[in-house]
Amino acid sequence: MSGPKRRKLGRMAAELPPLGLGCSPLGELFVRIDEATAEAALQTAWEGGIRYLDTAPEYGAGLSEHRVGRFLRSKPRGDYILTTKVGRLLTAPRDPARIRRESWLGGLDFEASFDYGHDAVLRSVEDSYQRLGLNRIDALLIHDLDLSTHGTQAKVDSHLRELRAGGFRALADLRSSGTIGAIGVGLNDPGMVLRLLEDFALDFCLLAMQYTLLEHRVLEAELPACRKRGVAVIAAGIFNSGILASGAVDGAYYNYAPAGPEIMDRVRRIEVVCRRHAVPLPAAAMQFPLAHPGVISVLVGADSPAQVAANLANFCHPIPSAFWAELKSAGLLAVEAPVPAKAA
Repeated sequence: MSGPKRRKLGRMAAELPPLGLGCSPLGELFVRIDEATAEAALQTAWEGGIRYLDTAPEYGAGLSEHRVGRFLRSKPRGDYILTTKVGRLLTAPRDPARIRRESWLGGLDFEASFDYGHDAVLRSVEDSYQRLGLNRIDALLIHDLDLSTHGTQAKVDSHLRELRAGGFRALADLRSSGTIGAIGVGLNDPGMVLRLLEDFALDFCLLAMQYTLLEHRVLEAELPACRKRGVAVIAAGIFNSGILASGAVDGAYYNYAPAGPEIMDRVRRIEVVCRRHAVPLPAAAMQFPLAHPGVISVLVGADSPAQVAANLANFCHPIPSAFWAELKSAGLLAVEAPVPAKAA
């Protein structure tokens, strides 16, 4: 599999591959997926050489962890890297007839509550072990400690106090004991990255929808700050909820909402350059983040075997240097953004 060299996260025994499978679609975010399709998607990823899988309790209220764990239980434990997250606890609803699924189309009938405290972190890890049916997780991420998730700064600050008061100590103890190999954060908002880097000894940051063909703001402060501290970056959500996979089609989504006219126009302009250089738009979206020296892996989700196969093909599709040069000259890509030096 092409891409940058593998790199360790913290004390992990294995090195992280440049391409991983983001497993939120297996929790039925936008579409419902039957068990056979989920299994086939995971099998296609495995056969294609993907050995890094990322999931979370939030994804379908545990459904993603169940599906990922069931698949991985038949694989040699040393052959893959598995990450999941803390920050939410799943409980049975008081009224099963009025289950709240938040933004998930499907998933299991559990409700999530936020808790970043010491005991909640340890309980979350044990619950994940049970859902996965596995007794080891390679790395844990503090999940969604940002404004877009919690809605108000007061709520963010309250959960940050929980993390400071004991949640991070629980994670650090797991890391120092060798139970996990690394601690990361998974964020949708760039604003929290710098704050968390100052407060906690992190090994990596998973930045969702923040460093993509359409989003370059983290080039200024967040990515340099991570590099300065030796904190690796994983780029996730690199299709910005779908528009960089589907293109500017009717109904395209951008960052979990219908794409507005400005974004649609920008993507159409990028698509013109793609056609001129015979570059699939998803291929450019997948390969762009990895050119930055601080980004060591991209996570790409899929809800079918066909999507997995397409992602594998696009990850290796050759892209000429002239393509990136034209994007920059047209003002469609930040001039300072690193780009692949030669065809992938």
